[in-house]
Amino acid sequence: MYASHDSNPLAQLAGIQGWLIDLDGVIYRGDQLLAGAPEFVTALREERIPFLFLTNNSSRTPAQYAERLTRMGIPAGPQDFYTSSQATAEYLARHAPPGTPIFVIGMDGIRQALEEAGFRITSEPYEAAYCVVGYDNRITYQDLALATRAVFAGARLIGTNPDPTLPVEDGFIPGAGSILAAVATAAGVTPLIIGKPEPTMLSLALERLGVPAERAAIVGDRLNTDVAGGLRLGLFTVLVLTGSTSRQDAERSTVQPHLIVEDLVELLSLWKRRHNLPTTALAE
Repeated sequence: MYASHDSNPLAQLAGIQGWLIDLDGVIYRGDQLLAGAPEFVTALREERIPFLFLTNNSSRTPAQYAERLTRMGIPAGPQDFYTSSQATAEYLARHAPPGTPIFVIGMDGIRQALEEAGFRITSEPYEAAYCVVGYDNRITYQDLALATRAVFAGARLIGTNPDPTLPVEDGFIPGAGSILAAVATAAGVTPLIIGKPEPTMLSLALERLGVPAERAAIVGDRLNTDVAGGLRLGLFTVLVLTGSTSRQDAERSTVQPHLIVEDLVELLSLWKRRHNLPTTALAE
């Protein structure tokens, strides 16, 4: 199924030279690989088409993501990933000097990325130049209070991503966007968001991919982040229905992707047909 964009989306699919692939709700859900994920990644590698696993989830480091995905059955290395944590650290490195103190709500992913970029993580809210908020499943009320104090004291509020929920095997749990909203509401400020759908993360990811936006595709499960962000930068957008968005949601939305597929099995089948590649393995 495809939306009413000007060009034939299936013809555009054949011209894609690089892929940005969301993780949660696309490659896996919780600890379960989703249908077609290993085959899709294998096909891209066999055809030497560059790709990055692109995730708004700031909790893990690229090495942790690589270990997890390899354990689940898709061999991967840290270089295959680009996270909202990396994008946040890269953005700040272009706007603040090394050693800048930053108050952080977040887990290994964002903390390691900021430290590797040369920043100093502080637990003192009144000395922080920035307050960075990401996903943290160990968050306490004290964390929220200290982050709010940091912003009141002048720290710029930065959100790794705006996702209100995170998909898990049996449903959804609060995501980084929910934590960020608590701090932003308490402090009465509008945060700067780095992750999808904002252009910062996608632009930095395209730099790494080495593919211009008009020749790149993004595949994701969220209309308001993956698809909206891709459309904003001129990427070819694919929505899969294995995560946060149902077909009914997609049909009602004003945000329309170029292509809607049930899962990566269907996307791979369409992609192979456009490239005149064998599709027999898809039916096995």
